[in-house]
Amino acid sequence: MFSVFRRLVAMVILALPLSVIAAEGMVTVKSSHSAEATADKLESVLKDKGMRVMNRINHAEGADKAGLDLRPTEVVIFGNPKVGTPLMQCAQSVAIDLPQKALIWEDSEGVVWLGYNDPGYLKKRHNIEGCDEVIEKVKGALAGFAKAATD
Repeated sequence: MFSVFRRLVAMVILALPLSVIAAEGMVTVKSSHSAEATADKLESVLKDKGMRVMNRINHAEGADKAGLDLRPTEVVIFGNPKVGTPLMQCAQSVAIDLPQKALIWEDSEGVVWLGYNDPGYLKKRHNIEGCDEVIEKVKGALAGFAKAATD
């Protein structure tokens, strides 16, 4: 009986697109737009909310220049020192994960996703103490940015 259950679970997991199985510590949101449109919307909403967009990296374009194929894959790097600095004051090692990054990609099924580091994961990873209010503020802001870019 246990063997049948294990096979069933394995089949269900294998049937899921890999992008649905998010990396540890990453929040993923399904987008209703193309990867480029999602990244454009994200960049726009970030700027509207006073965030600084520091870079936008188009990995598919880089792959193409190297003669390789890659489905649409972009990273938007953004931040605001008024938010990031208090986190670094609590645990300076979090600076390795700042500024924030959002990954926008199209999976093998043609579904577009937006992913970003879960602030709760960063809290655990960097042993951040005494900054719960900042962590919650960042969590809410990132969720809002993702929703605005993917709806």
